[in-house]
Parts: sequence; C-alpha cells; structure tokens
Amino acid sequence: MPKINLNDIHLGKLIHQAVIESKFETSRICNFLNCSEVDIKHMYEARGLDTETVLRWSKLLEYDFFRIYSQHLILYAPQGNKNYKNLKEKKSQLPLFRKNIYTKEIIEFILERISKGEMTKLQVINEYKIPKTTLYKWIEKYGLIEK
Repeated sequence: MPKINLNDIHLGKLIHQAVIESKFETSRICNFLNCSEVDIKHMYEARGLDTETVLRWSKLLEYDFFRIYSQHLILYAPQGNKNYKNLKEKKSQLPLFRKNIYTKEIIEFILERISKGEMTKLQVINEYKIPKTTLYKWIEKYGLIEK
C-alpha cells in the first residue's frame, strides 16, 4: 500500500490498489462479493462504502481497511481525557476507550512531519492532542534528529 493521506481517504482507490497488488482475478472478486464487474468498478470510484462491503473486502484482501479510519480518528479527532470521568459514570452498551492507540505508521508520520520542518513539536501537540511526554518519548525511542 502507498502512503495514505489520512485527512483525505478515498477508500475505492485504496481497495483498487490492494486488488492490483494482490493480483486477484475479477471473476473471483465477483463471486466473493456476489456482484458484477460494473459494481466493482463503481466501488473503485467510491470515496466510501457501507461497512458490510468494507468488511467483505477486508476479508477477501486480508487487509484491515477499517484501520485507516481508526488512524484518521486518532490523528484528527482523538479521544479526550477531560470528560472521561463523566463518560465512565454514564451507562452505555458501547465500549469506552481510555487511551489512544498509536500505530507505528502514525508515529512515523508525525515524527516525519517534525523532522521535515512541516510542523513544530508544539503544533503536533496542539493539532493532534498528543501528550507532550508521549511525543518526547517517541522522539527519544525512534531517534528523531533535530534540524
């Protein structure tokens, strides 16, 4: 997979790229998804797809397309800690997430932006809501070279 712009996700293009890389035949895809070649071409052109379809593509191509959206949420709409206590007290059947889980790709993306001078450390902390100590631990662990 090429580098993904997590702020502008075009799922159809990403699925099409995964199909090309996996060298799946269209007939096999049609059988698995129970659709026509025209339907598949429409999916390649779509920015987004329904979750059932994304799940089926993820299984067929053995790639977690949902993770792309999770990484977008981590970067652009992170879980806030200030209301966590209030959320705990509310009764909900949905799971509550206490911490952000930063993948290696996200860490590399952020450190790359700092090292190229695209963002300062303070901008990263403010824009992505990453705790200062977490950012400095990443810099120490991954050996970011200051410019």
